[in-house]
Amino acid sequence: MAREFLHETERNRYSLRVDGAMVSAVDYVVNEGSISFTHTFTDPKQRGHGYAGEIVAFAIDDVESTTDYRVVPMCWYVGDWFEKHPERAGLLSR
Repeated sequence: MAREFLHETERNRYSLRVDGAMVSAVDYVVNEGSISFTHTFTDPKQRGHGYAGEIVAFAIDDVESTTDYRVVPMCWYVGDWFEKHPERAGLLSR
């Protein structure tokens, strides 16, 4: 199974494709100095494989390595992800 992680800047989305098919994505909005993750989606047929966690981790890693943005987890899934990864809480907007 070939995994491909993409940052689709024109769509304000990070996506994960497996064997060419989009299985999970996280959408965002950029505001002055912050990035708000607004929606996480996994194809219902693909749920239970950990894809949402993978794409959120990829997105957070990308934000941390390429920007100075603070993260606003507006989506419940991203909020839960940060609760499970307290070592990354320094990225959160206060």
